[in-house]
Amino acid sequence: MNWPGAAQACRIVRTTRRGKAEPTIEISYAITSVPRSQANARTCLDWWRGHWGIENRLHYIRDVTLAEDANQIAMGQAPQNLAALRNALLNLLRLRGHENIAAAMRACAWQASRTFAYLGIVN
Repeated sequence: MNWPGAAQACRIVRTTRRGKAEPTIEISYAITSVPRSQANARTCLDWWRGHWGIENRLHYIRDVTLAEDANQIAMGQAPQNLAALRNALLNLLRLRGHENIAAAMRACAWQASRTFAYLGIVN
């Protein structure tokens, strides 16, 4: 297969163990257009880990805390509108200094005045 622009490929091998189960080996591959002269194996690994750090930080919260995958709304623009509202919620809570989004959402649900203050509706 032709990969125009591909400069190097990398292979990541992970061994994981859940509890007392046998170890599981997972092998993943990546292709990059960045030449080896600009990114050695360590740099590529750091990029890979950085990507998954972002994925885990964002998607775990969306999937687990906000239950986005369980949402069954699929009509018209509703899915995009709900995604925009979820993004706004996450950004608002992070701008307010919350690192634990689930705890912040519980606090806002418990104290409606806090939610209104975050939104600038009341002081």
